[in-house]
Amino acid sequence: MEIFILLVVLVVLVFAVGDIRRSLVTKPVFAIFKRILPPMSDTEREAMEAGDVWWDGELFSGRPDWQKLLDVPEPKLTAEEQAFVDNQLAKLLDMLDDFKIVQQDRDLPKQVWDYLRKERFFAMIIGKDYGGLDFTPAANSYIVSRIASRSISAAVSVMVPNSLGPGELLTHYGTKEQKDYWLPRLSDGTDIPCFALTGPEAGSDAGAIPDEGIICKGEHEGEEVVGIRLNWSKRYITLAPSATVLGLAFKLYDPDALLGDKKEIGITCALIPTSHKGVEIGDRHFPLNQAFLNGTTYGKDVFIPLKWIIGGSDYAGKGWRMLVECLSAGRGISLPALAAASGHVTQRMTGAYAYVRQQFGMPIGMFEGVQSSMGKIGGTNYILESMRRLTISALCQGQSPSVVTAMTKYHMTEMGREVLEHAMDIHAGKGIQLGPHNYLGHAYMATPVSITVEGANILTRNLMIFGQGATRCHPYVLKEMKAAANPNEDEGMREFDGLLMKHIGFAASNVFGSLWLGLSGARFGESPVSGETAHYYRKLGRMSRGLALASDISMLMMGGDLKRKEMISARLGDILSHLYMGSAVLKRFEDEGRQVADLPYVHYALKHHLYSIADAFYGFFDNFPNRFMAWVMRILIFPLGNHFKKPSDEILQDISVSMMEPGVTRDRHTFLCYWKDSIGDATGHMEKAFTSMLEMKSVYKTLRKAQKRGELSSNLNGKELADVALEKGLVDADTAAKLAETEELRLTAIGVDSFAPGIIENNQFYTAKGDIRKAAVKD
Repeated sequence: MEIFILLVVLVVLVFAVGDIRRSLVTKPVFAIFKRILPPMSDTEREAMEAGDVWWDGELFSGRPDWQKLLDVPEPKLTAEEQAFVDNQLAKLLDMLDDFKIVQQDRDLPKQVWDYLRKERFFAMIIGKDYGGLDFTPAANSYIVSRIASRSISAAVSVMVPNSLGPGELLTHYGTKEQKDYWLPRLSDGTDIPCFALTGPEAGSDAGAIPDEGIICKGEHEGEEVVGIRLNWSKRYITLAPSATVLGLAFKLYDPDALLGDKKEIGITCALIPTSHKGVEIGDRHFPLNQAFLNGTTYGKDVFIPLKWIIGGSDYAGKGWRMLVECLSAGRGISLPALAAASGHVTQRMTGAYAYVRQQFGMPIGMFEGVQSSMGKIGGTNYILESMRRLTISALCQGQSPSVVTAMTKYHMTEMGREVLEHAMDIHAGKGIQLGPHNYLGHAYMATPVSITVEGANILTRNLMIFGQGATRCHPYVLKEMKAAANPNEDEGMREFDGLLMKHIGFAASNVFGSLWLGLSGARFGESPVSGETAHYYRKLGRMSRGLALASDISMLMMGGDLKRKEMISARLGDILSHLYMGSAVLKRFEDEGRQVADLPYVHYALKHHLYSIADAFYGFFDNFPNRFMAWVMRILIFPLGNHFKKPSDEILQDISVSMMEPGVTRDRHTFLCYWKDSIGDATGHMEKAFTSMLEMKSVYKTLRKAQKRGELSSNLNGKELADVALEKGLVDADTAAKLAETEELRLTAIGVDSFAPGIIENNQFYTAKGDIRKAAVKD
């Protein structure tokens, strides 16, 4: 006993007395930390420091403050933004014929381009002082999503000038002269911008940009000035074929020291009129049968003055920091908006189609195999919209959370792909055969575009989410890294000493907290609400504690190797992401007033996220290099094993039935899906058939009974069905007329587009009269 007491006293002395602690504990740990600290390039450091830490920091803390999440204001449109949506946006949507845009014109019609310019759709993020709309991220996201539900090509054309590009870079970093000249011209559509970053040798690794600029003297407007001689080769640049002003990223060098002593200045951004001598644009790519303008730009020995650097010469070499800061916000709006549109369209249209399309005398949506896919569409769309809203909430508050937007871009684009795949499976030939009535085909083909751009998803998942999040969001690691990098080693060690003690306490609390929450099933965890969703807060809190523990051990055991162990890092990133998505779903449920009708969707989402978190943890344990520590972590985080399960069949069936029911819930879940009350409309024809068949539900029930009794042939349809039903006294004259109308709508909805010989071969979908349905289509 005396020996035990002595040991306790010695431990207390070591940690309580500063000089002893720093000598025996902090100093050797400090040396080890500096040794295992992962090497970091300038571009990595700038990316790491860009953006803000938001709810992701709470999730990394192991003790998320749920009330803090619920107190975040919902993203809402202003009165001015709502008026724009009700008027200008509504008119634009009515103008778009996506089949004609993609399959015949390969471009937006001139009247659409003119309308976009006139109504300043390209200036949503530009301030009113310069003629822009100055809309919130909520409006930006909503508008792009609604357009995408109608035409991906039109949505991309609108979103790019309102995302990473000259408008945003000028707003944040431009000189007064640059803003005064360019922003009004960008606002009123006089100039169309593009931004050239990606090239043949630099995709995900933007730091490897080979395009270069050399500071030298040259002639500009008849005078000799100090400027930059540029050489570049870029590809995949959206709007480049029609742009009048080119934003360009390149590496800048100063071999003759005309600006200062530094010869390698770094990545720089400049703004160049495409009419400038030596600038080459015009060639187009053909991105998976989409019609948005995307192409190449080249330049050889192009001389520009220094004043064309965005921000002026003071911002030479600061281009990468500018780009990652702007990309952080744009990545949370643009591509997620396209994914959200996919979710809304697939849920609304698949629910309608599954009711309209009948086999064996009943809607195909009543068959369990179809219900399985339908349930996943509805549940996933609920997650998509929840994630969109929560991320937009952060951006509307002025936050720019780089890790959150990376998670949003990656997971929403992947979920967008999933819902479209399920919808295509259910629609079968209806989704495969392209034509004016196909509302899935073009979106399905466009999904890899979103997956690939603004940080390829493989890169984002394996390197960015946890790789950046572990350092940025951890309560102490980034501060410890800065202390270790302090050139004054004594001062750095003293800073490190204070942080180390807090870090040790943090780690200890996570060890015991994880074990306790695991043994108790998180029954005593924190929840800001009661009722059916309370236990989800507690379980997510438990998994948050587990992530904090696993992150600490991973960084301690693997150090700089963790950056190269991408599969390990990706699984930890998946845990963080599913914690964020689960949080988003719970917040949306509260924000919308705890709608009982939404509970199947909430249960689907949270069960899916918790199961995915556990699956990621077990993949992490199974592949962690130190097998003993893997076993220790598994015992601490899952002491009683893994009891999380996938969503049940009953939940999937409840969602699928809900998708086939008209009303408030369906409208709330699919409000981004545009449809027009017309049988000739891409989505409208399905909506009209769905509502008409529901109105005639009792009549169809009567007819099915007559078919079973042998009074009515089961091979009848259309007007013939209505006529025979009237003749046999099964319906009256008014009902027969309504039945004939409904049958016409039904047959159009389940039909697919076909074209007369020569139409496809000669690309003559639209006649001089302009109506393809009269000229070429047989439904």
